[in-house]
Amino acid sequence: MGATSGIGLEVVRELARQGWLVGIAGRRDDVLRQIQAQEPQVIATRHIDVTDDDAPARLLQLIDAMGGIDLYFHSSGIGYQNTALEIDKELATIETNALGFTRMIDTVFHYLEQRPEHEGHIAVISSIARTKGLGAAPAYSATKRFVSHYMECLSQLCHIRHLSHIRLHDIRPGFVRTPLIADGNHYPLQLDPRRVARSIVRGINRRRAVITVDWRYRLLVAGWRLIPRWLWVRLPISTQPTK
Repeated sequence: MGATSGIGLEVVRELARQGWLVGIAGRRDDVLRQIQAQEPQVIATRHIDVTDDDAPARLLQLIDAMGGIDLYFHSSGIGYQNTALEIDKELATIETNALGFTRMIDTVFHYLEQRPEHEGHIAVISSIARTKGLGAAPAYSATKRFVSHYMECLSQLCHIRHLSHIRLHDIRPGFVRTPLIADGNHYPLQLDPRRVARSIVRGINRRRAVITVDWRYRLLVAGWRLIPRWLWVRLPISTQPTK
């Protein structure tokens, strides 16, 4: 889900390279068709906007067209630096990253729980932005925290309901060179999306519940967690336009 650009597209390519049969979904039909033409392992496509009410039905149609799935990968997401707190940007981010995410994840969770004889994986992109509240991107940071927290809740729910066949993966990359950060601002420690995709698929294959991409970001997140709230909210953390 969200296969037409960025991390989603690179994960499609990496899965195809490893021999997976892949179904892809996104909002741009022309790009979906181009990807399918380039990747013989892509056997099905579907136009899906996660903010639409019919998105769950379309997802199930895609799954049916593939004859079932072993892995659902969710990379649909948007984000803005929004120190002006423009309400349209905040609400659009929440609609996609929180409501759209929940709509799709719950659909595939119910699909997998009905098939206890078959191991299934749900992998989602959250972010290191989920670690602390970022004043430069309030809705983005908050919704990524929501995504990560929701996945933790579902992991506990699996134990409560003895759904050991469902594997959940919370993927936390840092800044990746994708269209999401191509907004004219400077972002440090940018990662190559192809290397990120390889790390993600490797982590899923190893059944890791939390995948923080790149050792530098693991160190950064560990440091962030040590900063008390009273100090954190006083730090002018933001990115500046590239000169």
